[in-house]
Amino acid sequence: MKKTIISVVGQDTVGIIARVCTYLAENNINILDISQTIIDGYFNMMMITDASKSEKKLDQISAELSKLGEEIGVVIHAQHEDIFTKMHRI
Repeated sequence: MKKTIISVVGQDTVGIIARVCTYLAENNINILDISQTIIDGYFNMMMITDASKSEKKLDQISAELSKLGEEIGVVIHAQHEDIFTKMHRI
């Protein structure tokens, strides 16, 4: 299983979750866990996904999600679970 951590941050607007989830579904990426909050108008979502059935490599997924984020006015980052874990160790 290729777990990928996806984070989405920005001003809250209608359709953020729908657009991100549509991209994931179209690319055969399964959402394993999801958490989202809105604080004072700022949207924050974190997902753990399984990209093992996607035909695309992580660098392509990451670039496409980043571009999608620009289109909808948020910042989207996608990282392999191992990189995310090592970056956030205390």
